[in-house]
Amino acid sequence: MPGCFGFEVLARHGAARLGRLWTAHGEVETPVFMPVGTQGTVKALLPEQVRAAGHGIILANTYHLLLRPGPEVVQAHGGLHRMMGWDGAILTDSGGFQVYSLASLRQVTEKGVTFRSHIDGSLHELTPERAVAVQEALGSDIAMVLDVCPPSTAKRSELERAVETSTAWAGRCLAARSRPDQAMFAIVQGGLDLSLRTRHARALRQMPFDGFAIGGLSVGEPPAQMYPVAEATAAMLPQDRPRYLMGVGMPTDLVHCVMGGVDMFDCVFPTRAARNGLLITSEGRLVIKHARHRMDLSPPDPACDCPLCSRFSRAYLRHLFMAGEILAAVLATIHNLHFYARLMGEVRRAIRDGTIAELAARIDAVHARQGGEED
Repeated sequence: MPGCFGFEVLARHGAARLGRLWTAHGEVETPVFMPVGTQGTVKALLPEQVRAAGHGIILANTYHLLLRPGPEVVQAHGGLHRMMGWDGAILTDSGGFQVYSLASLRQVTEKGVTFRSHIDGSLHELTPERAVAVQEALGSDIAMVLDVCPPSTAKRSELERAVETSTAWAGRCLAARSRPDQAMFAIVQGGLDLSLRTRHARALRQMPFDGFAIGGLSVGEPPAQMYPVAEATAAMLPQDRPRYLMGVGMPTDLVHCVMGGVDMFDCVFPTRAARNGLLITSEGRLVIKHARHRMDLSPPDPACDCPLCSRFSRAYLRHLFMAGEILAAVLATIHNLHFYARLMGEVRRAIRDGTIAELAARIDAVHARQGGEED
């Protein structure tokens, strides 16, 4: 394990874990939600606004940064942290999910993936070794292995091939790493098939990875299917390493999957929703562009102390959206990220206090019904 990376479990309640993750760019309390900064920026916000919202780790995407501006440009800046002016930790996805989602634009072999850019159609090859080299050039604190990520509903034969290939690629990623200051996480695949998940987890946990991720979930399956698979997979992973559930970010999902033993999450939902006028509040979902808010002088969320809710009204925010003002997306994004940081703080306190089940019931009651306003 790199000397500048570590993880410790501080408390448990059932399967839920309160922990601390440390990197070369600071310590992070877990469970944690990571805002997504796909292109080297959390859309609409300055880095200091992301930090002020309560976040110390973000996610960036290898696939997108490989294509634009290119790892050589990032490296010339001294790495992604310096280029984007972010002093917290960064986890970079390997790009496997994005490449696999290209369907007709890519071809998977034992060697790696050949794909055409969704931007200009140029041909690229992404191998496990290349994925590691790009992430080392980016200089992220945590790098993800390249894996094959089929949908959870894929046929068993496709899931089996994905598990076999991903296991081989994980070993090649380990062999290719050269930066002692960058941690590396493996990714467990297998869809909804627990026997495949078990097979893959057993193979990966024999390798010296610094953490483990659960991939291939939150791709359309209902929570009743996702939760037990996430919990069972987490239980298969080493107790002393962080567990990361990729692409999961609804408030109800976060709390329930923490109860299943997950430590880390990411999702584009809160920032994307904000740019489209959907706020996540203590009272549920709020669609600010609805006409009912035209004369509403109350704050978007009376229980929130973010810069939006402490200064501005629902009527003003609706006006900004209807007028197409950039400030609308800025304020809404600040609020949603503030909400997520506050929610994860409540989750950590609930683990410490032994009240995580009560918190889950409260979050379910508010957010499972989509909070009083439909999208």
